[in-house]
Amino acid sequence: MVELVRPYILAFIPIFAAVDALGNIPLFIGLTHALNKKHKQRVIRESVVTATVIAVAFMFLGKAILRMLGISVADFQIAGGILLLVISINLLLSGKKKSGSVLTEGSPDVGIFPLGTPLVTGPAVLTMILMMVDSVGVVPTFAALLCNMVIVWLSFQYTDYFVRVISEAGMKAFAKIMYILLAAIAVMMMRKGITGAFLL
Repeated sequence: MVELVRPYILAFIPIFAAVDALGNIPLFIGLTHALNKKHKQRVIRESVVTATVIAVAFMFLGKAILRMLGISVADFQIAGGILLLVISINLLLSGKKKSGSVLTEGSPDVGIFPLGTPLVTGPAVLTMILMMVDSVGVVPTFAALLCNMVIVWLSFQYTDYFVRVISEAGMKAFAKIMYILLAAIAVMMMRKGITGAFLL
């Protein structure tokens, strides 16, 4: 039983860290606080659907695209690991969020961009999905991805509850832990990529 569940857990944890559902709550609040309930529900729906479609498409087409470009999985792991490490270090040391000048506060069109992508499904998530498919297989990765998207939907749906229970300081502390975990995963990805490149 434990061996049966193990691949699903191994896929879920890294994707959970990369998606960072709770870490995106402050961004979601900032982008949607001026919207009415109807528009907010539309933003939640669009962001989750966009993030899921992009992630699933990359899960099934990612390797084919890489092959077409002449990029090996090992190359992608090394590049993705470096990118992930830079992002996590930047988030840890500077306290910046995964946001930028693209954020348009109060706009009803933020569901697809930037919430759906790159905030929920960004380079870190795409890299992690490709790596998990290679490590544990398509089915556990697909299941872990869907579970994480449900968590994203719940975290956006109940933002007020999370703020009351965890508090803003608690969410920031949780986000920091996720960034440290992301850094460790980035190192692991680079190690696997380098090992894989030498075995080719």
